[in-house]
Amino acid sequence: MSEIILPFEPKEKETLSSYHSKVWSGLTLTLKGDHLELEFPEEADGLSSAVYGGGMISLKRAVNLFVNRDYECSDPVRDMENKLGEWGYPLSGCAGLMTAVPLEHAAVAEEDTGSAGIFCCVTAAAGNAARAGVKRNVLAVYRPGTINIMLGIDGRLTPSAMVNAVMTAVEAKAAALADLGITDPENGLVATGTTTDAIVLGVSQNNRYRAEHVYAGTATDLGGAIGRLVYSAVTASLQSVKSRNYNS
Repeated sequence: MSEIILPFEPKEKETLSSYHSKVWSGLTLTLKGDHLELEFPEEADGLSSAVYGGGMISLKRAVNLFVNRDYECSDPVRDMENKLGEWGYPLSGCAGLMTAVPLEHAAVAEEDTGSAGIFCCVTAAAGNAARAGVKRNVLAVYRPGTINIMLGIDGRLTPSAMVNAVMTAVEAKAAALADLGITDPENGLVATGTTTDAIVLGVSQNNRYRAEHVYAGTATDLGGAIGRLVYSAVTASLQSVKSRNYNS
């Protein structure tokens, strides 16, 4: 089983400010005050539901911005653009997420399957847990993401396999919530996520691994690893939040 760590959790010894991937050379996750930056060593094929830079793009970085729970979110795209300028990042090649989860609760998990190196970082809380497939109250405006997943794969994936990888990650997130007994407060049913989850996937398309993945479902080595990592990281981040008595 892969090791799950919380690299930015306060410790008696020196707390890390940067985490360097063990499975994707040059991939770096850095805590920079009010945001996490996941910097790719080279442009990666990106697919995401990010509020800024979502869809299919060439990714150089993904950022996860911490905002207060009372964040006034009438124009999150403009707010993210302003932040990117403040930080000195180019507006292009970036996927921007927002979270109300303190960034010290970010959980990281990695695995090398032999045909791909997989990196996963999750910030998670369950204060607005929800179950898909039932009628519920809806939001008229954007709210900062509660379970944010940043997934990096050093390997070769077809476009359909990238979509499949996102599907598997979302299934694993739902499984983690179910096993933790997290429910939708509106109906008491097991939650499948929260109302504001987001995901970013970046794929290197590096020829270091010979295999080109055309599937990433749970019956594949790639999908199996994605599922394990996301499940473990979601669980670890949620448990870290709970241990600090923080409510999202």
